[in-house]
Amino acid sequence: MWEQIRSNQTRSVVLVAGMGVMLLLIGYLLGIIFFDSPAGGLIIAFIVWGIMSLIAFYQGDSILLGMAGARKISHDDHPRLYNIVEEMKIASGLEKVPDIYIIDDPAPNAFAVGRKPDKAAVAITSGLLQKLNRDELQGVIGHEIAHIKNRDVLLMAISGVLLGTIVILAWYATRFMFFGGMGRSRRSSSSGGSGGQIIVLVVAIVLIILAPILAQLIYFAISRKREYMADASSALYTRYPEGLASALEKIAASTTQLKSANQATAPMYVMNPFRKEKRPASNLTSTHPPISERIRFLRSMAGASFADYEQVYQQVHGVGRGVIPASALALSHPTSLRPAEAEAAPQEPNKIEKARETSDLMWRLGNYKTITCDCGTKLRVPPRFKEPAVRCPHCGRINPV
Repeated sequence: MWEQIRSNQTRSVVLVAGMGVMLLLIGYLLGIIFFDSPAGGLIIAFIVWGIMSLIAFYQGDSILLGMAGARKISHDDHPRLYNIVEEMKIASGLEKVPDIYIIDDPAPNAFAVGRKPDKAAVAITSGLLQKLNRDELQGVIGHEIAHIKNRDVLLMAISGVLLGTIVILAWYATRFMFFGGMGRSRRSSSSGGSGGQIIVLVVAIVLIILAPILAQLIYFAISRKREYMADASSALYTRYPEGLASALEKIAASTTQLKSANQATAPMYVMNPFRKEKRPASNLTSTHPPISERIRFLRSMAGASFADYEQVYQQVHGVGRGVIPASALALSHPTSLRPAEAEAAPQEPNKIEKARETSDLMWRLGNYKTITCDCGTKLRVPPRFKEPAVRCPHCGRINPV
């Protein structure tokens, strides 16, 4: 997998440089328009680029987790989930179990972050915990850990933060230009300015409009192929491709929109979080490969190795258009599929138990206090509740807080 890791490291450098060039071009043209000094605009853009690159590298994980409203949990908070993550850590060969975060959102989805494998984390929604069985959850976790193993997450974190920076700067630049800069440009033109200044202004407007679009296209383009690779890796780690295939099917069938996602973070999720309201996910997404194709590839695998996935992929896209790096294929060994375990596992909770388990976890993460009334009713007391007692709505008994 060294080819994939080296490729992602190279692309990270190229991406930072490419988006930096876009920022510098915007700064150059805005310097001409607003300050009559290209150097002034370049200096400002360079400072912004440098600061945001450092923030993206060192604090990008925290920013993305914070934007998603994710909260960290420990083994005692959800032993079953922690054990699954630990199993996938061992199967993938990571040196450290990733930190685990929960997002309080009923839409099933997940993503991973981490500039280095020993500082990685996986974040899953409460909806994913509630809807998937053990095999399916294992498949999703395996997919996200593959992104960590392949160093995809560093690339996507840097992309997300820098894309957001370009979009924000372009947004403010267009408003300053139309509500503040246009007057200066007209005055300069009427006082002897040449037509060249008008050309610069037109180019600046076009670039400011196109820059965030081009940056987003680059971001989306680098994310699609990596989803295939992560799917193949998950099948290898779990030796059960049907787990991830079934999970993708359930996630796609959900009609709940993920409220915590935005355009910058969408490509990081296991499936595109955006869909039409109250409708299942569509195949036509810009950030991810077609859902039906991903599921078909997984269910067509004769074994669980990279070679099995590559064979299925080439049958659809043509020989020579592979998705697995040559180094991974050279080390690929025949790996048999294992039977499903979730149905036979005695620790697998049923649907009601999973809903209760997930609900209790979210209450605890919200620092709610649980009081059990003598009638058996569980009362949830918010952390800001200041009264000394609370009345049970069922039996009317007064319970001290």
